[in-house]
Amino acid sequence: MTESRHARHSARVTERRRRPPARGAGGSPLVRSSTPGRDQRHSGGSHAVHGSDLPEALRSAAREARRRMDAVSAAVYLVDEDQGALCLALADGSAPSFFTLPGRMPLDMPSATVRAWATGEAAVLTDPDPGPAGPDRDHVLPYPYVALSVPVATDERRFGALTVLRVEAAGAFEPAEMGILEDVGRQLAHILARVVEDGVRVVAGPMPMLVPAGAGVDTSVCTPGWGVRDVPGSAGTSMMFPLRRLAELLNRATTMEDVVAAAQYCVMSSLRADALVLVSAREGRLWVLGHCGDSTELARRIHGAGVDGRTPVAAAFHGRALYLTGDGPPLVGEASAGVPRTEVYVPLRGEGQFVDLPLAGQNRVVAVCALAFSGHRPFPSEERVLLGMMAGLLGAAVERVELSAEQREAAQLLQRLLLPARLPDLPRLVTTARYRPADVTSEVGGDWYDVFRNAEERAVLVVGDVEGHAVESAAVMGQVRTAMAAYACEGHRPAAMIDRTARVLAELGTALTVTCCVVALDTLDGTAEVALAGHPAPLARRPDGRIETLDAPANVPLGVPMAQPYEAREHLLESGSTVMLYTNGLVSSRSASPETCARDLLGSTDVTSSSHLEDLADRIVSEIVTPQQRRDDAAVLLARYEGAGHGDEPKAAGLHIQRRDLRGVRTARAFVHDKLGAWGLQDMTDVVELAASEIVTNALIHAGSDVDVRLRAFEDRLRLEVRDSATNPPIPSPLSLTEEEAPEAEHGRGMLIVEALAGEWTSYPNGQGKTVALNLVIPQE
Repeated sequence: MTESRHARHSARVTERRRRPPARGAGGSPLVRSSTPGRDQRHSGGSHAVHGSDLPEALRSAAREARRRMDAVSAAVYLVDEDQGALCLALADGSAPSFFTLPGRMPLDMPSATVRAWATGEAAVLTDPDPGPAGPDRDHVLPYPYVALSVPVATDERRFGALTVLRVEAAGAFEPAEMGILEDVGRQLAHILARVVEDGVRVVAGPMPMLVPAGAGVDTSVCTPGWGVRDVPGSAGTSMMFPLRRLAELLNRATTMEDVVAAAQYCVMSSLRADALVLVSAREGRLWVLGHCGDSTELARRIHGAGVDGRTPVAAAFHGRALYLTGDGPPLVGEASAGVPRTEVYVPLRGEGQFVDLPLAGQNRVVAVCALAFSGHRPFPSEERVLLGMMAGLLGAAVERVELSAEQREAAQLLQRLLLPARLPDLPRLVTTARYRPADVTSEVGGDWYDVFRNAEERAVLVVGDVEGHAVESAAVMGQVRTAMAAYACEGHRPAAMIDRTARVLAELGTALTVTCCVVALDTLDGTAEVALAGHPAPLARRPDGRIETLDAPANVPLGVPMAQPYEAREHLLESGSTVMLYTNGLVSSRSASPETCARDLLGSTDVTSSSHLEDLADRIVSEIVTPQQRRDDAAVLLARYEGAGHGDEPKAAGLHIQRRDLRGVRTARAFVHDKLGAWGLQDMTDVVELAASEIVTNALIHAGSDVDVRLRAFEDRLRLEVRDSATNPPIPSPLSLTEEEAPEAEHGRGMLIVEALAGEWTSYPNGQGKTVALNLVIPQE
């Protein structure tokens, strides 16, 4: 092809014969209508074919267009106003070219097909699927085809577009050829208009009908529900379209949500199933990975059931697909050798059809795909083969995504183990912290926080940040944090702590630098000594609402040679002041200056009591949870100074319970009873004991870790906190499983009791897991 001809082909749209597009009142596209009860379903289409002559009309138009245009293939796209897209209804031509045609084109997609439908004019494009190309980006040609599209429209209605593909070497489309294709498109539009007049909707279904161009295809196998009836090879070729699309979507899948979405489009929709549930098996139980369609009730029944239970899903983990009706034995599939079939499943009740497909990985069944259908239907051998190939693709994708999730969980576990398990209790200092990882798969950051108590009335607050997002960053963070802890416990002042830690870092031989902020607070007189190592200065919110920066010499980060010793500066805090230490990840993604953003975050909530410190922490981290704002990990440490000599000083006490301690719940109840009695709150003992018992039981069963219980009594309320190392949130119902709730959430009846006892309870992440907390109002005499 000459350079000038190639330039002609590269033009996105070639316009010709301008005619106004068919529009309704106000210029909006006309909406197709149908008479209720007149819809007809064609037995030879994988999608909802309406009108017995509609498939043949589409096929005849596509075949005529391909023949007269000497094209590789021709395709008819029909508009779907509900989806806001042009959907491929039928394609005729060579099998390879079928799979270059998008199944759906959004109405704002820069393609010839969409342009022809939108403008009512012929349009040329050098590729039927332009992808993300834009005006500032060269167009990439993945396929050697040139596309010509014309509208399928009458003066009253726009049905869609007719597109033909020609190999690039055949040359450009001539004006006369464009006129020929426009005539075919108009003829098809008039036929479709008559179909609509008969009260039939003209829409494409979830999967297109594909008609191969070759002759002499074996017609002995013709699967009902696929392709065009009585057309050789159409059914088998049509089945390959969802299989190919499934492979493409799963190749790009990075999360289980992506896998479920691909299965919904290519498996559930193409087979006209009502529900789809993906199920895994761990620790002897079935767990729902994801579900779609009318699947809530099915997911409820499966989630948490035993793997050895006599259910179809459990039986499918033996490696055989099961095809069951609601009132009879399996139609296909058998149990594993030596196990009677009646012992591995319980027949489902009610009308319908159920299919359970084992999804195999490399060496085992990694999951099961459960499909539910509203009515009875057969599954011919060709459909079973198709489902088997789809199951193989899904199994590989589930195994890959779960492996990635395990790697990500291992990285997050490393991060959690390097953060403090709990913050120490101080009589006049209430502290809380939050950590949010960066939105980077299977990588860890180097942000950390800590609180040390090096004397009865003295606390040291630390926040730091190691550069980078790698295992080395986390390892250096752990070593620096350990050094800081040692120097704090020895009683060194902040500047000395930083100076000595810098020497330790120099001996580690790492090229990474570390920034940190250290605040030593005397809780008797409110003196706060601040030392920085290239880190943002902490902020203090005064009792009257004023927010000030606790300035100190910036110094240089650890790991950077410094000739002069590190310097610190003292400040005085009034009783009721709130101090915030934070890392750059909290504010680095914002447009305003970091300090201004930090001030806005600290002033976002009215902190009038110590119990509201948790609300402030939640409010702050809620501003950074979106992926666009999590390019760096972030840590925030809040401390509220209560001052000395006040009668309303909060009372605090804590209890540590070892994992698998059979007496842990009884110990927690005794701890609550003794502390509330000592604080003169005997009237609240029964309620708090019951709440503590249920939350501790839930933590010991589901988390399988050590559990920390903390009680704090304020002037007007009592706060109970239970900490464990599991990040899965508790939910207040064993049956709650909606689209919005994570299927891996902890299920336990204990949270129902807690919700009944205290209307206000919450769960939030801490350094190594989560904290479940509730507030109870102290009755006033």
